[in-house]
Amino acid sequence: MRLWQLWWRALVFSTQYNPPEFVELIMVGLAIGLLGRWRFTPDWPYLVLSSSFAIGAAISMWIREQIVPSPHPRVGQMLAFLLIIYSLSIFAEIANYF
Repeated sequence: MRLWQLWWRALVFSTQYNPPEFVELIMVGLAIGLLGRWRFTPDWPYLVLSSSFAIGAAISMWIREQIVPSPHPRVGQMLAFLLIIYSLSIFAEIANYF
């Protein structure tokens, strides 16, 4: 039970301390989850939604870095760039699919 309380308090603290980063984490997690779901069920809506979450998270990261620079800006910029590359490649794959 203490493990769940510790986990819950850490989750509440992270949402209160840095809400944009928490939302980005949720979006990236959903993008990865939907990509995994697409691997088992190759329906294109899962891929489009995964790519949309990745683009949203990347744009949010870039805007957050412009407003409040972090101590390690290269990590955020590189992750946002990789998410954009992933999304563009997925959209190109979907365009070829149709």
